[in-house]
Amino acid sequence: MGKKKGKTATSTADGSKLVDANKTARRDYEIVDRFEAGIVLCGSEVKSIRNNGVSLRDSYVRLKGKECYLVDAHIAPYTFAGKDAHDPYQDRKLLLNRKEIDRLSVQSQAKGLTIVPMSIYFNSKGRCKLEIGLGRGKKLHDKRQDLKAREAKRDMDRADRNESY
Repeated sequence: MGKKKGKTATSTADGSKLVDANKTARRDYEIVDRFEAGIVLCGSEVKSIRNNGVSLRDSYVRLKGKECYLVDAHIAPYTFAGKDAHDPYQDRKLLLNRKEIDRLSVQSQAKGLTIVPMSIYFNSKGRCKLEIGLGRGKKLHDKRQDLKAREAKRDMDRADRNESY
């Protein structure tokens, strides 16, 4: 048998299974607050997500009235879905409490923050969840400072490792 190609899901300590993480969100935004939201999905979408057929790259969260939607997230069509396959780029409703939606709308409008999807995973009960973050966009000099700090930490860790031998 050949090896399976592509990305694989990783399990965490609390029993949840991480399917996809939006790495550009952590690089481009300073995350102020995080929320966990459920997603309204059809059966073929859930099966496709379980097969790692999802990408959060270039996706975002939009508030429409008193509801939140995940926009431009790509969920690949499930191969065995038949003729009733889903649209890969359709908007998907997020399930949040009214207080959380109100808090997101106030902070995103008043403070100039953006709502970005961080990761998609299955919790320990098998439910598909989306972690969204309330973030402030980083400037180019902020990104450079983060890179310098990361390199300095890496050099210090490397020096500590070499001293212990």
